[in-house]
Amino acid sequence: MTFFHKAILSTRAAALSSLSRPVARTAYFKVAAPYRSLATVADTVFPPNKAPPKPTTSAPYHYDPNAPKATPAALKLKSGHVFTGTSFGAQGSAFGEAVFTTSLVGYPESMTDPSYRGQILVFTQPLIGNYGVPSQEKDQFGLLKYFESNKIQCQGIVVSDYATQYSHWTAVESLGEWCAREGIPAITGVDTRAIVHLLRDQGSTLAKLEIGSNVLEAKEVDDFPNPNERNLVSEASTKEVYEINPLGDIKIAVVDCGVKENILRCLVSRGAAVTVFPWNYDFNSVLDQYDGLFISNGPGDPRAAKTTVQNLATAFKNPNPKPIFGICMGNQLMGMAAGLDVYKLQFGNRGHNQPAVNMQNGRCSITSQNHGYALEDSVLSATNGQGTLAGWEKYFVNANDGSNEGIRHKSKPFSSVQFHPEAKGGPQDTEYLFDDFLSLARAEKVKHSGKPYFVSEPLSQKTPKPIEVVA
Repeated sequence: MTFFHKAILSTRAAALSSLSRPVARTAYFKVAAPYRSLATVADTVFPPNKAPPKPTTSAPYHYDPNAPKATPAALKLKSGHVFTGTSFGAQGSAFGEAVFTTSLVGYPESMTDPSYRGQILVFTQPLIGNYGVPSQEKDQFGLLKYFESNKIQCQGIVVSDYATQYSHWTAVESLGEWCAREGIPAITGVDTRAIVHLLRDQGSTLAKLEIGSNVLEAKEVDDFPNPNERNLVSEASTKEVYEINPLGDIKIAVVDCGVKENILRCLVSRGAAVTVFPWNYDFNSVLDQYDGLFISNGPGDPRAAKTTVQNLATAFKNPNPKPIFGICMGNQLMGMAAGLDVYKLQFGNRGHNQPAVNMQNGRCSITSQNHGYALEDSVLSATNGQGTLAGWEKYFVNANDGSNEGIRHKSKPFSSVQFHPEAKGGPQDTEYLFDDFLSLARAEKVKHSGKPYFVSEPLSQKTPKPIEVVA
C-alpha cells in the first residue's frame, strides 16, 4: 500500500470518527416566532414562557426571553374556514379572491404579475422566501430583469413555511421586508395543503387576510368585496402610450390589459419596435402604421374589457388584416370578439406545469399559466373539422381539464393562446410562438410594402464570430 493510499484511509477514518464525537456549539432559540429562520429537517416550537429542554450532549443552549413576539395572522374564507398563523409582511389586512399556484419557483415574478391583481395568492410550494428578492435592475431595453411589473400586484400571500434567511446572488432584501415595504400582508405557518384542497374541491372563494393580535377572536367577516366586479384591466393598464426599442425593423402595437415585462422583452429582443397602448385605446385608427397587433394578458373578468372586444371585432373585419396575436386575457378577448362566450373556471389554472395540446400536430407542451376564466369553445371545430362558428378553429386544448388553450382563424393571420409562452418563470417550450407571430408580421410588411426587410439577430444574444477555415 502506497503512502498516498494510507493518507486517504487515514483521512476517511478521521472524518468518520469526527461524526460520532459530540461537538460543543452555542445555539440560540428565539421561540416567539413559530416559523423557521432556515430550512431544517425538523421543526420544534417552544412556548414563549418555557425554555427548550436541555440537549443530551454538553452543548449549552441560551433562551432569549426578550425575543420579539410574532404578530398573529389569519386567513378567513367566505366559506367560513379560518386558518391561523403568523405575519411576516405588512401590518395591515386585505381582501381578495383566494387562489393557488403550483409553481415551484418564481415568487417575485408571480407576485408582480398584473394578472394576480385583486387576488390572495396561496403557494403550494412549502418553502417560500429562501432566495430572497432581487433588485429593480433593468435590461438594455429599460425593462425590469427580475419582475413582471414595478410593484407587487396581488393583495396578499399565504405560505406554509417562510424562510427568514435567504441566499442568492441577486437578492437585496428578504421576502418579508419586500412585502412590508410594499404594504402587502403575508401569513406563514398555515396548512396550505388543506387550503388548496378546499379551493380545489369547492372552487376559488373570496377571503380576508387579517393581521393583528385580535385576529383570534371569534368574529365573522360581514362582507367580502369581490375584486372581479371591478374593471381590473383598467387598473392594471398603462394610462399613456409609450415606446420600446423604436429602431426595430417591424412595428408592433401592444394593447396593454396588464402586460408582463417579459412579454415585451420577447417582442423587442426579436427586433420589434413596440408601442404600448392603454386597454381602451382605439388602435384601429392607427393600425395602418403598424405591422402587427398584440393583445396582452390581464387580471379579472374579461367581460369588463368591452371596449377592447369591440375594437378587436372591428379589426377582424378589416379587408387588409394585420397579424394579430393574443396571450391569456388576449385569448379571451379575441374569442369574445369572434363570437365566443367566457366562463369562470372552478379554481383556475395557475402554475408552471399545465399540458397544452396543439390541435394542428397533436404535440403536447408543458406551459406556464395564470387564469381563472376560459373560452367556451364547443362551437369551434378541431383542425379541418366543421364548427358552427365560421372561420375559427381550436388551436390548443388543455390535456388535464379539456379547457380552451387557444384559437386561430383558418384563413386570416389571427391566433391566440391561453398560456404564457414567455414563461417567466416556467418552461419555454412554446416561446416559438413569438417567432411565428413576428414572421407573419414581417411577411405582411413585405407583401404590403413590396420592400425587402432585414431580420436582425435577437438583441439579447451575442452574434458568434465566423469560423475561419484554412485549406
